[in-house]
Amino acid sequence: MSLIVHKYGGTSMGSTERITNVAKRVAKWARAGHQMVVVPSAMSGETNRLLALAKELAPSTQSEAYFRELDMLAATGEQASSALLAIALQAQGVESVSYAGWQVPIRTNSAYTKARIESIDDERVRADLEAGRVVIVTGFQGLDELGNITTLGRGGSDTSAVAVAAAMKADECLIFTDVDGVYTTDPRVVPDARRLHTVSFEEMLEMASMGSKVLQIRSVEFAGKYKVKLRVLSSFTPWDIDINIEAKSGTLITFEEDENMEQAIVSGIAFTRDETKVAVLGVPDKPGIAYQILGAVADANIEVDMIIQNISKGGLTDFSFTVNHADYAKTIDLLKNVVVPKLGAQEVVGDTKICKVSIVGIGMRSHVGVASTMFRVLSEEGINIQMISTSEIKTSVVIDEKYMELAVKALHKAFGLDQVQA
Repeated sequence: MSLIVHKYGGTSMGSTERITNVAKRVAKWARAGHQMVVVPSAMSGETNRLLALAKELAPSTQSEAYFRELDMLAATGEQASSALLAIALQAQGVESVSYAGWQVPIRTNSAYTKARIESIDDERVRADLEAGRVVIVTGFQGLDELGNITTLGRGGSDTSAVAVAAAMKADECLIFTDVDGVYTTDPRVVPDARRLHTVSFEEMLEMASMGSKVLQIRSVEFAGKYKVKLRVLSSFTPWDIDINIEAKSGTLITFEEDENMEQAIVSGIAFTRDETKVAVLGVPDKPGIAYQILGAVADANIEVDMIIQNISKGGLTDFSFTVNHADYAKTIDLLKNVVVPKLGAQEVVGDTKICKVSIVGIGMRSHVGVASTMFRVLSEEGINIQMISTSEIKTSVVIDEKYMELAVKALHKAFGLDQVQA
């Protein structure tokens, strides 16, 4: 008997009809003899609706007390969908029980709206599984050491599902979503994008961090760290599809040493419009400047991505970095009112009209000239590069957002990702 974790996204839970189909699919797996834990997201659009109500009541509030209540509010979406799924399963004749994150409990730190999972107590869930029940656990949420409800940030249900699978040493975690796997890039931008049968954890981690929306980055981190077998597949296939076929569909996220890994120099093109660029100009060029700027940003719980420090001229330098669009106003305000006066910098400027495009592939380790090919392709398309970041298996550039689709299409073709692999 295998222990399987299923995760269903908001679109999969978007109506009572879709919830019924999810219940039928889960019941199929349970009747096949598997112990089943299910982690659902809130119904499509529900979290946005709830957060919009809070915004209407308090348009500019940013206090810790406000974010605490925001987590209390947002957590109700997953609680509703979990209870509805349990009811739907019971209607299918399958014993089931739902739990909120705090009932398991799933322990987190106290970073409201961006909490991180610290531990999971699986005793209660295991007892129900041994009793033959399907267990439904809310995604996206947990409980801090003071007993406050916390949420994990957007896409946090993926993280919850993988963390539960890791804690319980599940045989596999299946992420059911509105796409049928991981593609070489977004098919809405490049119609010739191919679905990958397998992709390494390293590649998936880079693709998630570089803008791929298929999986939340922390879920991939969990899966790689705890060796959770992970598969992405569609919830919109017929629920009664043969379970043996379903178990091998979608995209398997696996390890580089696996024999069946698709060997390509570049496996995918990721991109995001969620990045903004911030620059502190005329900073005194002396030791500790980077720490004084980025330390203050980190203390404000703002994540920094790409970083560039220019060559010193006349004892001054410019320091640029990118942050998520949601943190842009907060970052600019922090720099202007706290960092700049302290450092004696000349000016803070920002740019919200940028995007990040990345090429990703484990084959880049053993092939030279991959980055130069990327730069040549962008140059031939008349696209100026503003920032560059590299690792062993990815190269990212910041460009003007109006060139994003052109860049993605050109790179996808240049690296042969539109060609069917043997």
